[in-house]
Amino acid sequence: MPEGHSVRRLAQQFGDVFSGETLAVSSPQGRFTAGAALLDGQVLTEARAHGKHLFLHFDHAVVLHVHLGLYGAWDFGGDATFRGASSIGAPRKIGESEVFGDARAPAYAGPPEPKGAVRVRLVGRHGWADLRGATTCAAITEAEAQSVLARLGPDPLRNQPGDRARFVQGLQSRKAPIAALLMDQKVIAGVGNVYRAEVLFRQRLDPWLPGNAVPEEAAGLLWDDTAAVMADGVRDGRIITTPASYWAEGAVPPSADDAHYVYKREGLPCRVCAATVGITDLLGRKLYWCPGCQSP
Repeated sequence: MPEGHSVRRLAQQFGDVFSGETLAVSSPQGRFTAGAALLDGQVLTEARAHGKHLFLHFDHAVVLHVHLGLYGAWDFGGDATFRGASSIGAPRKIGESEVFGDARAPAYAGPPEPKGAVRVRLVGRHGWADLRGATTCAAITEAEAQSVLARLGPDPLRNQPGDRARFVQGLQSRKAPIAALLMDQKVIAGVGNVYRAEVLFRQRLDPWLPGNAVPEEAAGLLWDDTAAVMADGVRDGRIITTPASYWAEGAVPPSADDAHYVYKREGLPCRVCAATVGITDLLGRKLYWCPGCQSP
């Protein structure tokens, strides 16, 4: 599932390429026809991300709410002035791929014919965006958008005043294992399986430590580190949690094998202590950890 950094990149891209434009909105697949009709011909005023939720606000107070889920992704394209990632979301074929300027067709005659199950298509003056496979795609009111936000925990990428304290309080008020709480979007919004495994390792925290047993200082540092590595993910367009000293010589950026400490490294020696990286199931998701560095 795309994590919070990908949704933040989506919001930034929509803001960059469509903000202030009157958009043609359609549903080639047909499953969002009524919602598309509410948005068609309206001006996109703001694109906002909170955790794994994307909110596209239009000038008539209707919001396109999208949650990509496990399989959702946006594809983009346009003329030579349309700049940004060609795809952001679930890594089906190319995942996030940067395609800029002169790599695009100089003569733009509009978007191509839709391929596959395109739930919604947005078309502006210089480019287009297609959504496929999303768990949620709905046209909602501003009040309904606020209701969604009220159910979510603080977003490390927004990191508003009071968010750190709110996270610490939410963590320490629960008895569930910290590894489960980091995936609870009511406790912290935007963290998925990769960031969960990596920040727990980076902070040398036992994944099964109950939330109410995490010291306040450790909980605060966990928030700080999560905010930092997710901000790096927004910048880099991928999750990299290891320093350059762990990368193959000359590999910038690192390969997938070198980008993480424990995620998908089960059975391999820990990069720090050489203990065998473990894997187990926690609430239906794979959990990766080092039994040496993260022992109770």
